[in-house]
Amino acid sequence: MAGSTLVIKDLHVSVEGKEILKGVNLEINGGEFHAIMGPNGTGKSTLSAAIMGHPKYEVTQGSIILDGEDVLEMEVDERAKAGLFLAMQYPSEIAGVTNADFLRSSINARREEGDEISLMKFIREMDKKMDLLDMDPDMAQRYLNEGFSGGEKKRNEILQLMMINPKIAILDEIDSGLDIDALKVVSKGINEMRGSEFGCLIITHYQRLLNYITPDFVHVMMQGKVVKSGGPELAQRLENEGYDWIKAELGIEDETVGQEA
Repeated sequence: MAGSTLVIKDLHVSVEGKEILKGVNLEINGGEFHAIMGPNGTGKSTLSAAIMGHPKYEVTQGSIILDGEDVLEMEVDERAKAGLFLAMQYPSEIAGVTNADFLRSSINARREEGDEISLMKFIREMDKKMDLLDMDPDMAQRYLNEGFSGGEKKRNEILQLMMINPKIAILDEIDSGLDIDALKVVSKGINEMRGSEFGCLIITHYQRLLNYITPDFVHVMMQGKVVKSGGPELAQRLENEGYDWIKAELGIEDETVGQEA
């Protein structure tokens, strides 16, 4: 079975009347890991929010197509059911809903009626993946992200990724605030997802994450668009030399589009 394809063409996005994305082009196929890097305020998080349908972000031009289907015509829940997943930079806390209940409901929402995951299979899968992510078993019965540390929240996002098993995942600064041990654990979970039917877009500021998750493609965003693409060696050069050489090469003075929300 061939993997999915997410195609973003000439995407323009505005926030409160200010244009943030100014013509993003990107294609992610099953089996591919893409990394997007760039300074603050260049449009990276806006891209992830627009793909998932955050109401604050208005798409004014362009298209987002998943397996031939128009993503922009879908509600947020429909995008998730179609196979898109976002690991958020700042996950929300939801009191009264346990991790386990949230995960099982999320899995069943993508299944046909009558084909829900059995409780025993769900528990076995969750226990196995929590063990891989070095998560305290008690976290399954804690309320979603409530009282979690930053590292626990990021592990929990990866647990959701592994349990829901989407077609295409967007990981928005999943490395933010992690110490080196937590970074290694989170990276291990993401690498477990590699396969021909899973595509991934990793948004990050830092090469250090890419020391543990080797991307197939690296893209640099400036001024609200992708200005340079390459392989993993591009991320290494950015680590060594920063972004000034790209700005000089392309004649860019101010790389930002304003501070992102």
